[in-house]
Amino acid sequence: MTQLNIPNDYPVDLTPPDISAYEKGNTGVPYIWTFDSGVPGPNVMVSAVVHGNEPCGAVALDWLLQNDVRPIMGRLTLGFINVAAYHAFDPADPNATRWMDEDLNRVWARDVLEGARDSVELRRAREVRPVLDDVDMLLDIHTMQHLAPPLMMAGRLPKGKALAARVGVPEHVVGDAGHAAGRRMRDYGGFDDPASPKAAVLIECGQHWEAASGVLAKQSTARFLEALGTIKPGLAAEFGDVPAPQQFFTVREAVTITQDSFVFAQPYTGGEIIAEAGSLIGHDGDNEIRTPVDDIMLVMPSKRLWKGQTAVRLAERDA
Repeated sequence: MTQLNIPNDYPVDLTPPDISAYEKGNTGVPYIWTFDSGVPGPNVMVSAVVHGNEPCGAVALDWLLQNDVRPIMGRLTLGFINVAAYHAFDPADPNATRWMDEDLNRVWARDVLEGARDSVELRRAREVRPVLDDVDMLLDIHTMQHLAPPLMMAGRLPKGKALAARVGVPEHVVGDAGHAAGRRMRDYGGFDDPASPKAAVLIECGQHWEAASGVLAKQSTARFLEALGTIKPGLAAEFGDVPAPQQFFTVREAVTITQDSFVFAQPYTGGEIIAEAGSLIGHDGDNEIRTPVDDIMLVMPSKRLWKGQTAVRLAERDA
């Protein structure tokens, strides 16, 4: 298991559910389940624990499975993805099990999946890939390192923001092109093809282990499935209040670390709006990183500040 050596600033208030009962699956792929309504419609997937230390997605899938939620149209696919890292999760060292060998959410380029490289995560991605090839709409559930406002990451194409708008939560939606370090699952295949009707969104439900992230994971899942007509209406009503109107942003720049050290100018946690262009936000070695325009939102500043990784993304409000 790769040691990340990242200090933990937050309590673990969300208990990862025991998912061992779901190991067999019913698709031929462990921990992946598909339920067919028998009525024509899309294959809609909710995926969880692409990162092993992000348990809220497992909370949402366990909730659906425990309550025998089934589709009324098309198919419903539920997938626990990086189960090796998830089973290794230790609340005493919760940052240690984001992955086993490498980030499973950076391996979804065709040349990587079909190449000679090997890792625990790549073997799992190759196992999951045939299932994903058959999915039309995807909600991929994640959480963040910092205690910051939740985000829906909608990819680089308008169809991602359109799907996010149908879900209606959380308040902030960000269009983005991903990471220089590798392709995410939400950008795999037709999800990132403007000619394909397939679409995907990735929700960041809050800080990894805050209890509220489990609630938002369930709420966003219910709203996603209801918006697509996959399940009968009513499940989302459990979460009460009408959501706040959504605000839409687009990443202007992903700051990729090029030097051996990166330091933020302030202890940013994400969601901050930097009012003035040219404001210093960090140092990449000796290089100053400054905001390119006025009113830039900082998206998910990272603690994994090593060469080749994304330090932060800079997003402009949509016109």
